[in-house]
Amino acid sequence: MPLGDTWRGACKAEADSFVPENSVLSELCNMGYARGRCPRYPQADARDAIRFLIARDRDQLIRIEYVVEHDHLPYGYGALQYHRASGALVSTLGDAVIERQALAYVTSYLRRKPAVG
Repeated sequence: MPLGDTWRGACKAEADSFVPENSVLSELCNMGYARGRCPRYPQADARDAIRFLIARDRDQLIRIEYVVEHDHLPYGYGALQYHRASGALVSTLGDAVIERQALAYVTSYLRRKPAVG
């Protein structure tokens, strides 16, 4: 799974809050590339998927790097830092979608690797 685990939640693609069925969540929301397959997907959004990786986990700081994909090619990239002790992002982007997905990804990572050893 791109975010480490399957996730449930409300769709925020449109103004009203909507909770998709499990099949839609697993096939579209959790995997990316929903454009043309999900009627709620914002067609003006150039992002098809956002992929994450843990680049470093040291001294209570976790560096999360990401690549934004469009048509299966890199479209943008960047990094965030997460502080283990505070349980929060140290840096922000002003992009709620990337930040929320990064938090989901790091939560899955921490479930598998609770402490640096």
